[in-house]
Amino acid sequence: MDKLLEALALALDYPLPGRLETLWRLWIECPRGGPKQKLERFLRQVEDLSLAEWEELYTRTLDLTPTTAPYVGFAVYGESYQRGEFLAALTRAFREEGVDPGSELPDHLANVLRYLARAQNPLPELVEILPQALSAMHKTLKTLDAKSPYLLLLEAASEAVAGLVRR
Repeated sequence: MDKLLEALALALDYPLPGRLETLWRLWIECPRGGPKQKLERFLRQVEDLSLAEWEELYTRTLDLTPTTAPYVGFAVYGESYQRGEFLAALTRAFREEGVDPGSELPDHLANVLRYLARAQNPLPELVEILPQALSAMHKTLKTLDAKSPYLLLLEAASEAVAGLVRR
């Protein structure tokens, strides 16, 4: 499961040269199942794009004025004080696990998945709201761009984290 979450996190990062090859290598190590199949379908769709086309797709979908904001806290709380508290809690949890959010906010889905790949006992609030956040992101993206390959990543992430909620 850790390799799957790592692969999904990397797929949700901005595309860079060599990223597709790295994702395929990670894909090989992922456990069998629906999320791995969805990741494979995503990879097959983006491998048909040039790097510039993939970058444009990413930017249009997840960056600048995105069709789907990939921020877990925003999807659930909007721009409220609750999101601020959630971001602070995530920052502390990331520090404890040695997760560097880079230039993104800690509630960016890629950072959240990286954290979940490492955390033995993930932040309970995150585990509680993540399914709702993923569902909201998926619904928004499907409404605005029903053919986006990023829908596959959101579906794979939803399936992958469903087990966390049941723990």
